[in-house]
Amino acid sequence: MKAMICFTHPAWVHQFHHILWRMQERGDKVMCFVAEKDGNSKLLDSYGIPYIRCAWSTGKNPVEKAFLFLKLTIQFTLAALRFKPDIMIGRAAPMLSIASWIVRKPHIVYEDTEVSKFSLRICKRLSTKILTPRTFLTDLGKCQERVDTYKELFYLHPSVFTPDKQVLRDVGFNPDEPYILVRFVAWNASHDIGKKGLDDAGKIALVKKLSQYGRVYVSSEGAVPEELKPHLLNTPYELVHHVLAFAKLVYSEGATMASEAVMLGTHALYVNVIKSGSTQEQSERFGLLYNFNDGADRYEKATAKAIELLETPDLEQQGAQKLEKLLSEKVDINQYYMEEMDRLAQEGR
Repeated sequence: MKAMICFTHPAWVHQFHHILWRMQERGDKVMCFVAEKDGNSKLLDSYGIPYIRCAWSTGKNPVEKAFLFLKLTIQFTLAALRFKPDIMIGRAAPMLSIASWIVRKPHIVYEDTEVSKFSLRICKRLSTKILTPRTFLTDLGKCQERVDTYKELFYLHPSVFTPDKQVLRDVGFNPDEPYILVRFVAWNASHDIGKKGLDDAGKIALVKKLSQYGRVYVSSEGAVPEELKPHLLNTPYELVHHVLAFAKLVYSEGATMASEAVMLGTHALYVNVIKSGSTQEQSERFGLLYNFNDGADRYEKATAKAIELLETPDLEQQGAQKLEKLLSEKVDINQYYMEEMDRLAQEGR
């Protein structure tokens, strides 16, 4: 079988690398495209997945993003005409969706980001099937299938991932000391336009408060103030999930890293005005995540909750029990996705 996929975010690489490995093992050919963002090409390198770099960024403003949309749509379509794939796979990439429609090949998507309105507006009309979490807040019509799972289980389900303290020790990271991971986003994604997070003073104040309860590591998409540079997490990017697994707590402006922590039994706080069905369920159904989506004081409220959790004596044991419940109720999505992918490839568009 021949397939095409594109990556415009490192989380997409995490999500699909096990599927790509399985496809490689059985002799399938996959053409991967990368628009550079936050080291996604380095992540593909670390996983041994070959790719074609189609852009050096995903665009920093609406004009750049519009230009890239047109450029990549043409590039993917021409590549599909030459490569002749049996199917297009991946996330809700509208450029790939349009290419699949033009060359009359099926396109199967897994998407959990409701605010990707532009992408979903195109994909729900042109893609063959869109798999979403059961809790997805948007109705995408007849092509949508709701599955009781999370995207993070593509790469963090126990069938494919086991946290390992030794791999962290091998790169000079101490997983045995109490530590907290703080994640700041760059606020330059298409769904972030008009939104903002903490300023530099707020970031410094947050790290100082949390430092009373353990070492604080900072993961940031953008630059951080000079005072926070000693706190920057410098482990190899592909080891970040091992870091998340052994953290006391994760405080994140990004939904993906907050949810990744949840899949590893680590309590997390998600501080962002963007809401999703997945993060709501992780809070209401499993109690591993705390959402702070509303109000100008959401960071202050999140910090107060973080301190409350850090002062909980058996927080780690509670996390392990909650994770056991979550895993017992969720689908192992890799197998399910591949079965649907193979079926659609056989059927054609």
